[in-house]
Amino acid sequence: MTAIERQGKPTSTLAKIGRIAFSVLVLVGVFFVLWVGFIFLRDSNASQGIIAIIAIVWGVGGTALLFWVADWVINRTSVTTAKKLQPIIFVGPALLILTWYLFIPTVRSLYLSFFDAQSKNFVGLANYVFAFTDSKMRESFMNNLLWLIIGTGGSVGFGLIIALLVDRVKMEKVYKSIIFMPMAISFVGAGVIWRFIYSYKPAGEDQIGLLNAIVTFFGGEPQAWFTIPFWNNIFLIAILVWLQTGYAMVIISSALKGVPSAIIEAGRIDGAKEFRIIRSIIIPFIAPTLITVSTTIIIITLKIFDIVFTMTNGNYGTEVIASMQYKQMFRFYHYGRGSAIAIVLVLAVIPVMWYNLHQFSKREGF
Repeated sequence: MTAIERQGKPTSTLAKIGRIAFSVLVLVGVFFVLWVGFIFLRDSNASQGIIAIIAIVWGVGGTALLFWVADWVINRTSVTTAKKLQPIIFVGPALLILTWYLFIPTVRSLYLSFFDAQSKNFVGLANYVFAFTDSKMRESFMNNLLWLIIGTGGSVGFGLIIALLVDRVKMEKVYKSIIFMPMAISFVGAGVIWRFIYSYKPAGEDQIGLLNAIVTFFGGEPQAWFTIPFWNNIFLIAILVWLQTGYAMVIISSALKGVPSAIIEAGRIDGAKEFRIIRSIIIPFIAPTLITVSTTIIIITLKIFDIVFTMTNGNYGTEVIASMQYKQMFRFYHYGRGSAIAIVLVLAVIPVMWYNLHQFSKREGF
């Protein structure tokens, strides 16, 4: 190796280190500018509307700029290094956010669940004993089971029936759009809408609730639907079915289009009736999709809170696990019990999530 080559090699290495250092400095500078902008928006005395507009532009534009600069920095490294760093740069922030907002609060809740109301004195498993023995908690477990069976079964069942029917009509997209439309409404918004449907006025007064208006029109007596034991839970579950049927229909309908028409025609040639074809050919073929949709809705029903909170606030025997956790935390200020109930809910959701991810993995969903 000549002297010139020996001198050139360190120079090249130094130049490479300098480029990397400059790139990292640019990335840190962009992040610092974004952080200063965030602090300015937080402490600004401007009107809320202006701050909101600037925050949206700053947040979206700043995030895009940050990713662009990060990608620019990575591309200035070697190809091997870039391939290793790119997943970290683009997936890393999402993992950090998930860790900060999901994993850390879960661990903290687990820790607090072993302490008393004020999180000062260690009480062992006392909060978990309360979670499984208190009468209101037993009521919430039974109600959640009811939501699981009727809510999930109703959503998937109606979704399957509607998907089978709309695939046979000319205006398929129109009907699907109408049925899917409730998915655009939040659970709280749906609760407010259905409060008007279930609204009750004493006999002799004008009924503003749609259901009681129909009952009185046919000569019946108006009913306070939310005070009827057992059935009041069914009336609440009907809202979930109304919301989730469109989701189930869309996913199942896409699976139905993948059923080979040759198999269906072969069944008809063999003399199978329509119901037999659905039961013996179509449903087994789309079974993985039905399972995925069911497990997704099961997770929603396990965490159900909004509908109960806006409609009955858990009164009249309609408590669910999430509403009990909310009340223990924010109404009775018993952080130990609230945390224990939250952990119980997490433990109930994890097996369903694992099964759902397992099904996706089997179908090479990711």
